[in-house]
Amino acid sequence: MENLTLTGLLKKAAEQFPSHRALSASGKFDLTHAQLQELIDQAASRLIAVGVKPGDVVALTFSNTVEFVIMFLAVIRARATAAPLNAAYTQDEFEFYLSDSESKILLTSEQGNQAAQAAASKLEIPHATVSLSHAGGEIKLSSSSLPDANTVSDLKSVSGIVNDPSDVSLFLHTSGTTSRPKGVPLTQLNLASSVQNIKTVYKLTETDSTVIVLPLFHVHGLLAGLLSSLAAGAAVTLPAAGRFSASTFWSDMVTYNATWYTAVPTIHQIILDRHLSKPEPVYPKLRFIRSCSASLAPSILTNLEESFGAPVLEAYAMTEASHQMSTNPLPENGSHKAGSVGKPMGLEMAILDENGVPQPAEVNGEVCIRGPNVTKGYKNNPEANKAAFSFGWFHTGDIGFMDSEGYLHLVGRIKELINRGGEKISPIEVDAVLLSHPEVAQAVAFGVPDDKYGEEINCAIIPREGSNMDQEEMLKYCKKNLTSFKVPKKVFITDNLPKTATGKIQRRIVAEHFLAQISAAKVSKFGA
Repeated sequence: MENLTLTGLLKKAAEQFPSHRALSASGKFDLTHAQLQELIDQAASRLIAVGVKPGDVVALTFSNTVEFVIMFLAVIRARATAAPLNAAYTQDEFEFYLSDSESKILLTSEQGNQAAQAAASKLEIPHATVSLSHAGGEIKLSSSSLPDANTVSDLKSVSGIVNDPSDVSLFLHTSGTTSRPKGVPLTQLNLASSVQNIKTVYKLTETDSTVIVLPLFHVHGLLAGLLSSLAAGAAVTLPAAGRFSASTFWSDMVTYNATWYTAVPTIHQIILDRHLSKPEPVYPKLRFIRSCSASLAPSILTNLEESFGAPVLEAYAMTEASHQMSTNPLPENGSHKAGSVGKPMGLEMAILDENGVPQPAEVNGEVCIRGPNVTKGYKNNPEANKAAFSFGWFHTGDIGFMDSEGYLHLVGRIKELINRGGEKISPIEVDAVLLSHPEVAQAVAFGVPDDKYGEEINCAIIPREGSNMDQEEMLKYCKKNLTSFKVPKKVFITDNLPKTATGKIQRRIVAEHFLAQISAAKVSKFGA
């Protein structure tokens, strides 16, 4: 049973490595695995004392802090459901997420969160703040509308609780690229399976250490960075600012003897650019660098490997699969291929056509999965469930193919493939060419409506600092490196690209942004 729950895996790691460092607030204090478990139990007993019951949804909105980690795991320990939310949401967004998740209580840091509290107040959801004593010895909940739980010292209330594999422990929303976000419930079994897969494939052990660069309200940072490390008895460091900072990243990595890190391509590019313009005096010896949540251009992968002397392993993941679905292996377990997201790990994967027929190697189809880490279905959304679960598989919405060695290559989202007069163009392929230009820092290709072809391809690029790159030069480069019908019709040179909270560039949002610019330019030129 212990291996089937996240709680069981974390307890087991704490029993095996009680005095090993588990969690550090950079430059402030460290907690061992035993201390962290004690604080989780203490916090869980506080939650029970204020009335949190099994199955209740508890919303948490924090930056990346020790308090968040303790409370998140305490909610799960109390058999309730944790719903982490982005602290930068507007009041309207908080209202939607709090309401959609049916949250019973809102937890924030001592500083609070005005927008979240206003939303909770409107929905009549009680709010409590969380504080941790400096030495990390005691965690407290404070609320004007809930019973005082800080006098509760008896942890028997949690020692008798048995976490079940079927407990819904985490409630997240999809990023809603095409419609309103869908609620994804994930169980203890889902999370335990995913954590085990990640731990096994990267051979994470108690000797490993990482610095968290991604927000913990997102499945990538939460599962791959934090929980997999803790379940392995390894160490995790949270940056002092509570979020990624390029200026402190390497000093934290060196100070805390980091052996790896995981990030989205945008952050890898920031880390790489900083290295090229302002190299550090010393870099840690890394076992590997992991990239996930968006496509990593082969040129960026090569530059990272050359700069930091570690293999860069690209992985493929989504919220509905409790994060990881496939990954490139460590060098000792096989070759890692640039442009591929590796082999399926810990689940079944098939490439299906629209009739549910498995496709042979090198033939495109929809990537479909099934396994113990996959959600049983979206919350209160029978239509979405009908579309996502057919032929006995979960349908990811991604188009890809398996090569002859069983490595998955993604072509793009079904809804993002650009159909130019019947020619299907993968925006990922165009991205890779744009990013291979030495003067391009960031780039994204996207489809726009076109009277002649139905759809045409455009792109937006951020040039490297000091570059005089113009549209003409970029188009010339594209014509040299892409088949004629894949060459973007228009290139936007910009200093900023709209991104999600996790640093992911969403094509639909980028397309809307630049189409709006074109419309505005036409209006100003010809008059409203």
